[in-house]
Amino acid sequence: MMRNLGVAAAAAAAAFAPPAFSQTTGSETVVVTADRMLDVQSGRLLDQPVVVITDGRIASVATGNARPLIPAGATRIDLPGKTIVPGLIDMHVHLTSNPKYGGYTGLQFTDSFWVAQAAGNSARTLRAGFTTVRNVGSDNYADVGLKQAIEEGWIEGPRIVPAAYALGATGGHCDETFLPPSFQRVSPAMGDSPEELKKRVREQRKYGAEVIKVCATGGVFSRNTEPGIQQLHEEELKAVADEAHFWKLKTAAHAHGAEGIKAAIRAGIDTIEHVSFIDDEGIRLARERGTWLGFDVYNTEYTLAEGKANGVLPENIEKERRVGTLQRENFGRAAKAGARMIFSTDAGIYPHGDNARQFAVMVRFGMTPLDAIRTATWNAAQALGREADVGAIAVGRFGDLVAVDGDPTRDVTLLERPAAVVKGGKLVTGRQGG
Repeated sequence: MMRNLGVAAAAAAAAFAPPAFSQTTGSETVVVTADRMLDVQSGRLLDQPVVVITDGRIASVATGNARPLIPAGATRIDLPGKTIVPGLIDMHVHLTSNPKYGGYTGLQFTDSFWVAQAAGNSARTLRAGFTTVRNVGSDNYADVGLKQAIEEGWIEGPRIVPAAYALGATGGHCDETFLPPSFQRVSPAMGDSPEELKKRVREQRKYGAEVIKVCATGGVFSRNTEPGIQQLHEEELKAVADEAHFWKLKTAAHAHGAEGIKAAIRAGIDTIEHVSFIDDEGIRLARERGTWLGFDVYNTEYTLAEGKANGVLPENIEKERRVGTLQRENFGRAAKAGARMIFSTDAGIYPHGDNARQFAVMVRFGMTPLDAIRTATWNAAQALGREADVGAIAVGRFGDLVAVDGDPTRDVTLLERPAAVVKGGKLVTGRQGG
């Protein structure tokens, strides 16, 4: 969820047209070699890959006995004994949030603190192997500012698809719900009619949003809301989806409750986040309409173990306890039914950089390791509408790679310990050979 605390960002960010990633690397060629490469589309492990990256994008991929012509002077990144997979994608993060400051404890900091500490969160996320993230909610357009600072080379971080403010109903999960009326705190992205919400979509796009996030139900980490209760009418959700799609933007809906999930699917929302109480009808609707489902099945243990010490209110911990078990059971049911799934963790509820710990939970509750990896690569790229840029080690995509020891299709926990991370042909962490 979005931490409803002020953050300072680039308020003067120019309006720009999404949704293509930009790349600012200079002209150079990088050659990456390893022992094996996971082709996430076919599911096959290929031997002796040689990946040539020019100006940040993959120019050629050869495997086995095939050997491409390597330009003279190319930079080498040799990863002997390693398996490379595409750069990982987390479809649900909050880089300006920090689980150390739950409940009211964040009020001790000035507004600009949140975007300042987000720089560290961004670096940890990238070094954990997540070269692309979708930031689904931040105050003051902070995620737009982070994206710009990363692309300009001022800070280290992943490619960001920003949502800016999350839209919602007055008094709902994405409004300011922790303070009394004397503080006059309200989110500027609330709307209580289809027309108001259409305007909110246009405002977010104007200031840099590349995806539109809307809260369809109550949530765990807000006050005076219940996760299972719908908070926007279907016609309001449809107005959000239609307006976003008119502007060529994808949409995401925070939705725990079964009726809110189904309303969001029928409204045309592209991805449903949390999906905790989805029922059989909801799974069927998602399959029929091709809607992507993003279950954040990792963070329950962290909240239950650490939340109280970090200031999370007892009512929020109790909601997490009620939601977590059922959400995981429904994740298994949806996976078994063949629903389209994406990797969404709600990073910021747990510490940034621990994103890959969710893979093991996904496997424990019904997915194969390969299918879990696909949720964070090829599936996520399709859900973003950016499969020409990310999600696979293939010609034309960005040179975003993660190297691990061993075979992640047998032991998915290897992704928790990347041996090397490459973003756009640049070695972020690991050893460079040559």
